[in-house]
Amino acid sequence: MKNCLITGGAGFIGCEVSKLIEDTFDNIIVIDNLHPQIHKLNERPADLSPKVNLYVADVMDPITWDEVLSKWKPDLILHLAAETGTGQSLTESSRHANVNVVGTTQMLDALIRNNAIPSKIVLSSSRAVYGEGKWLDKDEISFYPGQRSNEQLANKEWDFKESVFLPMNTNHTTPQPTSIYGTTKLAQEHLISCWCKSYGVNYTILRLQNVYGPGQSLINSYTGIVSLFVRLAKQNKSIPLYEDGKMLRDFVFITDVARAIYEVMINENANGKVFDIGSGYGSTIKEIAELIAKRYEAPTPEVCEKYRNGDVRHAQADITDTLQDLNWSPEVSLEEGMNLLCDWIDGQLEE
Repeated sequence: MKNCLITGGAGFIGCEVSKLIEDTFDNIIVIDNLHPQIHKLNERPADLSPKVNLYVADVMDPITWDEVLSKWKPDLILHLAAETGTGQSLTESSRHANVNVVGTTQMLDALIRNNAIPSKIVLSSSRAVYGEGKWLDKDEISFYPGQRSNEQLANKEWDFKESVFLPMNTNHTTPQPTSIYGTTKLAQEHLISCWCKSYGVNYTILRLQNVYGPGQSLINSYTGIVSLFVRLAKQNKSIPLYEDGKMLRDFVFITDVARAIYEVMINENANGKVFDIGSGYGSTIKEIAELIAKRYEAPTPEVCEKYRNGDVRHAQADITDTLQDLNWSPEVSLEEGMNLLCDWIDGQLEE
């Protein structure tokens, strides 16, 4: 393949993917605004492949798109650019909608305007599109509980009574987002799928669970709960556990995510499909906190019963269909991945 364009490609996932695909494409073009919430320094990330042609610019700017597309005609686009904070999206809704929705439509309009329609678009979506997902009641009847109310959370009613959470699966779980962020990501999915079908462009959508690993931002307070826990533990502080600490999350290592993206880039069988990308294992937040506290000999994590509106109770991927359809499977275990991340953070904070 010739030209690959990656939006938001100087971020955590983009840097890892850039190294993986540098010999697959003749040219790799990245558009990224190097937002200070993610990038401490307004400079090219060291982890970005040296083969990347980096444009420090905003995906919402049509002039940027015209400048890039006048020079480069992408054969494949990896659309990573997005605002990602669940809690932040409640107070900065316009920012999330502008970047995630309008940024996507600006890209699509520019592709038409510049006669630069690609062969394929890969969209990095999120498990946030599912919201609370599907549950099973005491009679083993499935239902969608919807968003937990502020009153419910204030009364410390964390779970849905006499019910069991069912792991999220694109073929069996209907998206019902419970956050502004999740809503904008679902809108992205619809925009990409209907545009691609209209213009005969192949597409693949990946719904990512909690991505973690070396290279993630250590200054973004709205993402990267693991890095936050590590910083607290290294300061010999007790890690606060929101709600009762028993929320499930599916942590998937960065290299596994990059391999999944690469796989759908080159696999024609992935065209027109949506895949769940996770480890397939749900660990409690308490389990993660205790693992980190033990490593640094920090105080025992404590339940603080705080909560965030828009947060889901549980999130875990059912990757059965993904494993069947793709030549991919997660390789890094939770314990191995956490140790690799902690080793990296130790080195970063000592510099």
